[in-house]
Amino acid sequence: MELAGPPRDTGAHPVIGALPDGRLRRVAAHMSPYHFARLFRRATGLSPHRFILQRRIAAATVLLADSTSSIRSVARTMGFTTASHFATTFRRVTGVTPTAYRRSRGLGNIAADMSPAATSTAGASTSPCSGDQL
Repeated sequence: MELAGPPRDTGAHPVIGALPDGRLRRVAAHMSPYHFARLFRRATGLSPHRFILQRRIAAATVLLADSTSSIRSVARTMGFTTASHFATTFRRVTGVTPTAYRRSRGLGNIAADMSPAATSTAGASTSPCSGDQL
């Protein structure tokens, strides 16, 4: 009776995608983490961490633009443990906050837009300066 090999990873990671037959894992298993990072940077121009982070943020921009999910939900979907850490990272990578990015795409925070406070001030000025212009 032959024993089956190690379990295969059949599900593609939602952000990174699948490499055929775990090729990256097999290659990386035979070198030091430093050597792998150096070769990865040479091949992609980015460190492995930065590469994955940029892929996660790119996927988050799609979710923010195409869904009405909360920022917290998008953060968790992308693997961030807190919405605060996600927002900080998103801003560092893109230059804008997730909320500002979503608003620039025309999908403002629906829950906040429907709150009583938001609807009671519908006639008020929404300018950030509100008359205090320099």
